[in-house]
Amino acid sequence: MEKERRLIIAGNWKMNKTVAESIDLVNGLKRELANVKEVDIVVCPAYTALSEVSKSILDSQNIRLGAQNMSENNVGAFTGEIAAVMLKEFSVRYVILGHSERRQYQKESDELIARKALAAHTASLKPIVCVGETLAEREGGLMEKVLETQVRGSLAGLSREQMEETIVAYEPVWAIGTGKTASSAQAQEAHAFIRAQLVKLFDETTARRVRIQYGGSVKAANARELMGQPDVDGALVGGAALEVRSFADIIKNSI
Repeated sequence: MEKERRLIIAGNWKMNKTVAESIDLVNGLKRELANVKEVDIVVCPAYTALSEVSKSILDSQNIRLGAQNMSENNVGAFTGEIAAVMLKEFSVRYVILGHSERRQYQKESDELIARKALAAHTASLKPIVCVGETLAEREGGLMEKVLETQVRGSLAGLSREQMEETIVAYEPVWAIGTGKTASSAQAQEAHAFIRAQLVKLFDETTARRVRIQYGGSVKAANARELMGQPDVDGALVGGAALEVRSFADIIKNSI
């Protein structure tokens, strides 16, 4: 049965790639993925490369630009921060918020992430809001409690219409950059639980329309099985998004 939700696969380049390397990567993706029309493809380079990558994909029919983070503020004395309106100048369409690395290293809270999500929507950006449990939390039987807390907190204040334009990324922290991947059954279980929380927070119709990505050591070899799960609507890819072949193969194997 064909899914009612369109797949979205985003590459989070993290703190990798110079401007020149970023251009090479996106040009390679344009060649490899020129004929892919069934998937929303997003690349999220470092801030320093947004301008040049934006120019490189101007003529692309299927690759869109994302940013890795943004401020909850629109303007002001916030040294080192980037506002949504600044991202819009580079034709950014998506922005990753609440990635586990920012939750861990920058101590970002659910409440802060919710404010960022609202600011993104105010600027007509589509937030990719990340949630996920650590290995200790999973082994302690706390997965559902952690996900419920993060989903409720990080999406607080969004309207139904805004929620439908929000992507949720389930990233089990224990599977990010470790080579470990949640099994397709584990991924489906978590995604179904997240969707059930969206039903409680919003309603059945809204929850059914929200796309939920899986992130955590996604590879070409496991992409088809993961994307085949009923509640898995795409992937947020880290390391494998840094090479043309591996990222392109994930996308092609997902169709």
